[in-house]
Amino acid sequence: MEVAFILSIVLLIVYSILALFDGVFLHLYKYRLYEHKESKFEHLTHTVRAILFTGILISLFINIENNSLFLFGSILVVADIITLIIDAYVEKDSRQFMGGLPRWEYIIHLLVNGFHFASIAVFLVIKINLDSNGITLTNNFQQVESFHIFRAIAVNLLFGAVLISLLHILVYFPKFNFYFNKLRLKCC
Repeated sequence: MEVAFILSIVLLIVYSILALFDGVFLHLYKYRLYEHKESKFEHLTHTVRAILFTGILISLFINIENNSLFLFGSILVVADIITLIIDAYVEKDSRQFMGGLPRWEYIIHLLVNGFHFASIAVFLVIKINLDSNGITLTNNFQQVESFHIFRAIAVNLLFGAVLISLLHILVYFPKFNFYFNKLRLKCC
């Protein structure tokens, strides 16, 4: 179980770094998807996924010992998968204003989503037990040393997840959008 938590830690950290670069720097700051008519719906899907990730962090990764929240978090994961499918479907039309999605950004999207869902899959392997009695959920991880590191990282990611969710919402408001665009550097 130690190895599984360590693997989940690595996957969660790599996902978070790539998601920050893709979701904040590229989508909000550089390309400003929320300002282009053809990419507004894509921005909406990103907003929904940012909010869903916040819920997944809370219900699955932080409150790992609460089975009711686990079930709710599982529903959020399914909603996240559905939202990802919608996002991927609209992306081609959404990026017409920039000549389509650059290949390198497509690769980043594959990696971001791969690490995201891999961290969830490894977590599910940790949480769900299949045995001759059926399916049970593990509730006590206190004896697992890497569990405490995993939970601490998830708790520390929560502030950023909430902030990014709010940022995705706030750019819809013209006054916030005006000041946010003033932050744009000439180099980027």
